[in-house]
Amino acid sequence: MTKAILDTVEQRLDPAHTAVMVIDMQNDFCAEGGYVERVVGKDVSACRAVVAPIMELVVAARDSSVPVFWIKANYDPDRLPEGMLAKQREKSAEICCGTGSWGSEFHGVIAAAGEAVIEKSCYSAFVGTEVERLLRERGIRTLVFAGVQTNVCVESSLRDAVCRGFYAVLASDCVASHTLPLHEATVKNVQFLFGDVLDRRAITTVWSAAARAKAS
Repeated sequence: MTKAILDTVEQRLDPAHTAVMVIDMQNDFCAEGGYVERVVGKDVSACRAVVAPIMELVVAARDSSVPVFWIKANYDPDRLPEGMLAKQREKSAEICCGTGSWGSEFHGVIAAAGEAVIEKSCYSAFVGTEVERLLRERGIRTLVFAGVQTNVCVESSLRDAVCRGFYAVLASDCVASHTLPLHEATVKNVQFLFGDVLDRRAITTVWSAAARAKAS
């Protein structure tokens, strides 16, 4: 049976079929002295700045029984697609988010016991992982995206989600990039074609309204 299209934001963000996906909040992408600052030479202060907003979103999700999925990069060379590895080697032979490294650890964010923590070795969270299976098993239809980098792994994962039939919501104040124009381009592109763009307060307002309606 074909599912009914979810025509409104309120329908799409119903806690009963929504999950939050937090992408790559790791030291190598967010911390001072991490791979992006040290090797790529980019300022990642914007990535550090979204730690608190992301955790606010995550706490609200937990309070609304919205599951949270934590996605972590593991870019060990033997795991990477060849094209991705070739581009990384143009910058350095140093490994980003290698197995067991400080750079691979979460930066500022904390996963709760029982929440899924899934490693990926590609820009998209859907390639070579069990993410889609886990989402389908829980009846998830909508994904709220948070994390870094907006224009790389967040965007790659969001596009793949939409192509696989999920609804996508970009939490606009919970994503960041080391390159502001590219961050802004992704936000505009998602709003234009791929999904909804809402800040965390707008998202959590929908969840709170759903909880009140369920209780009444």
